[in-house]
Amino acid sequence: MSYIQSIYHIVFRTYKSEQTISAEHERELYAVIMEQTNNLHGKIYRIGGMPDHVHILVSLPATTSLAQYVQAVKTFTSKWLKANPAFPHFCGWGHEYAALSYSIHDKDKIVNYIKGQKEHHKRVSFAEEYRALLVDCGIAIREEYFLKD
Repeated sequence: MSYIQSIYHIVFRTYKSEQTISAEHERELYAVIMEQTNNLHGKIYRIGGMPDHVHILVSLPATTSLAQYVQAVKTFTSKWLKANPAFPHFCGWGHEYAALSYSIHDKDKIVNYIKGQKEHHKRVSFAEEYRALLVDCGIAIREEYFLKD
C-alpha cells in the first residue's frame, strides 16, 4: 500500500478571458467538474470562480496525473458547455492553466480563498490574481506567453 496526499489548486480561464460563465448557472458547471473528478477518483475540496475563470482545490490519486486530470476536466466541460444553452457564448478554455501544490495544512486557507472569489475580484483583475498566484509560488512567468490564447 502506498500513501499519497497531493493537493492542487488549479486555475484555468475561458478562451481570451471571455465572461461566459454566468453566476446563475455556474453551479451546474461545478457539478459537472465534481462528477468528472469523482470518475477519476479525485476529491474536490472546493470549486469556485468568476465568469471568466475557475478555481478547483482537489486531491488526486496516484493513478491520475495532474495533466491527465486537467485535460479530462477541460475537455469534458468544454463539450458540455458548448452543448448547454445556458452558456451560449462559451467558445472554449484558454490553453494554459496553473496547478499549484499545497500541503493538507493549507487546505482551509485555499478553500477560504476560493470561497471569497466574488469579493476578491471587486478589487483585483484575473490577470493580477493569476500573476500573484504564480509569483507567490515561485513560478517564473514568460511574458510572451502569459494569458495568450
